Amino acid sequence: MRVNYTIPLFFAALCCLPFALTATPNTDHVIEEVIVTATKREQGIYEVPSSLSVLDGGLLEERGIADLVDIGKFVPNLNVTTFSAGHTSSANPFIRGIGTQDHLITTDPGVGVYVDGVYLGRQVGQHWYLSNIERVEVLRGPQGTLYGRNSIGGAINIITAPPGVEPGAQISGRVGSRGRLDATFHGDTNLTGGFAMTLSAGIKQRGGLGKFLNLPNAAVDVGETRELSGRLALAWHPSPGFSLTMAADANDGENGLNPYTTMIDEVPGGAVYAAGYRNADVAADPYDNNTGQLDQTRVTNAARGIAVTAEWAFDDRLTARAIGSVRHSCYAAGLDDDGFFDDFMRFPEQGEADQASIEAQLHGDFDGLDFVTGIYRFTEDGANIQNPTVFLGLKGAFELSQEIDSTAVFANLSHGIADRWRVSGGVRTTRDNKRASTDVGIGLVSARRSWRETSWDLSVHFAMNDRLSAYATTQSGYQSGQFPARPYCLFSDPSCFAASDNITAVNYEMGVKGQPRDGIELSAALFHTRYDDLPYQVSTTAGAGFNTVNLIAEQRTTGFEWESMLYLTGGFRLHLTLGYLEVDVERRQGVRPVAPLTPKLTLSISPEYRRTLANGGEVAGRLDFSYRDSMWGEPSSAPGRFTRIGNRRLVNFNLGYTAPGDTWIIAVYGRNAGDERYDNARLNTGDYILRILSNDASEFGLRIERRL
Repeated sequence: MRVNYTIPLFFAALCCLPFALTATPNTDHVIEEVIVTATKREQGIYEVPSSLSVLDGGLLEERGIADLVDIGKFVPNLNVTTFSAGHTSSANPFIRGIGTQDHLITTDPGVGVYVDGVYLGRQVGQHWYLSNIERVEVLRGPQGTLYGRNSIGGAINIITAPPGVEPGAQISGRVGSRGRLDATFHGDTNLTGGFAMTLSAGIKQRGGLGKFLNLPNAAVDVGETRELSGRLALAWHPSPGFSLTMAADANDGENGLNPYTTMIDEVPGGAVYAAGYRNADVAADPYDNNTGQLDQTRVTNAARGIAVTAEWAFDDRLTARAIGSVRHSCYAAGLDDDGFFDDFMRFPEQGEADQASIEAQLHGDFDGLDFVTGIYRFTEDGANIQNPTVFLGLKGAFELSQEIDSTAVFANLSHGIADRWRVSGGVRTTRDNKRASTDVGIGLVSARRSWRETSWDLSVHFAMNDRLSAYATTQSGYQSGQFPARPYCLFSDPSCFAASDNITAVNYEMGVKGQPRDGIELSAALFHTRYDDLPYQVSTTAGAGFNTVNLIAEQRTTGFEWESMLYLTGGFRLHLTLGYLEVDVERRQGVRPVAPLTPKLTLSISPEYRRTLANGGEVAGRLDFSYRDSMWGEPSSAPGRFTRIGNRRLVNFNLGYTAPGDTWIIAVYGRNAGDERYDNARLNTGDYILRILSNDASEFGLRIERRL
């Protein structure tokens, strides 16, 4: 008998709430409700009828959060890994059991990542470094109405600081173990004629975790990172009712191959084992690498983007907004899968993508009735090329390209029906067109397909008082079908290069959020989500390479989320997050897939102490503990448990001093202080187990900020 612990956990948490409230909070502390734009209009976070986490941009450094992967350590039911083609600068977010661990152009992510309202279509080359950030909003559950396609798991909103709000300049530097050397600059100024400008630039460098033992002339170490980034934003306010903002950003990375190791002995029936190779042929230390191919040691990434946002306020009740963007991203990477000197199995790879999007919105607020409606257009053209691929010593080539054209119309309406009640509803109609082509060595094969889907949501919000609310919501999401990522099935079936049906999700959720008493802030949610026609990318071997099969199945996810902040007396406060998931996937073709990279339990505990000194300065100390339960490294659990990833416990700390007037900050820090080593993924190819290691390791150092 299978026991579902989610509902008992939910009620246990509610039962423990009175006990938590008996702690001695700081009744003098006033908690200001955070204003968010999760629903594409400004709202207090307690008014949003959805499970939502907000990370303050000013505290990211203190928490040891530098990128999207770090965010995945401290948000309930969120896990973010790096895997794509051995690249250190990719990000694969999974929310509530939904995400995509692949990176090829025909695979779309299940979690949407947005920067100032602009969707980032690709995962490689878009590893957004979190500098000059006002806040990060993580929405959990399908977001099909307001965010559209590819957000069936949730959405991550990155909101940058607007130009002209906080004039001044800030320079910061960080030095630490493992060759850490960072330097960043941020300037904000108001110019004449209603213009304002921000400029941000940074360099981030960190040493590797291993050596390329057979290649002493390699220019990088395993897992080494060298990143340059910059962003310029210019705002123009010619009148109180109109504003125009243009932002341009760029990043470049030249890094060492992500650490990984090959497990040959665990699959004795595989072709690699039969050829006489054993794990003794790979590096004894899994963070070293025994490759003999110099072109497999270095990975690169680059991205460029321009976004323009125009806003017209016709009066106090009606506002129009338009957001347009173009982006280009590219990378070079690849894996030498065999992990030894011989050129037996390797996949050097290059990829690029060009995207363009435009969204027009109309916002209204009329005496208790508010709405947002709009139209959206997104296009993308991208390709992946592996040349030459080497499989079992045989050389070939693999090419994959895809064009996407997506259009949508949406509307969301919210209306107060009584003093304390509010009803919201929305609808979005999307049409996607995809054209994909591939060449696995037997000639070019092309296919196309179109999808149309309508997503909707309906919610009820009840204000218990001015600071505490409850909600119930049902919401749907949509993702267009996908063409196979590695269709080596074409060797035996010329018709197998076909897209799957569209993917749909429906979520049922209820929750409570707000301040039950002075000094305490919390949110709790219980949910159940049904996913239909969900493709599980199960890898097999066929012909002359890997065949990624889209095994279509239904998934049911039930879970619970808790997030709270307790402000205690004496400058202490405690932040707690908890997520729990039960995921059930139906059996298809004699196989029961599992939700990959999805821990059942996620937990973080963050105590913090702040004290103001007599001279007006402040000392602050913070400890962040993160726990992610064991999980499967790929959608298939067979054979045995070789693709099972163990749990991990990570600890960050920060101890700093802020001078009077916030003129400068000095802090000592530790990230992954216990040096916990863990896996990002484990893939069973049928011939061997590919174990992708995390590039995370202990780091200790000094951080200095100077504000001018």
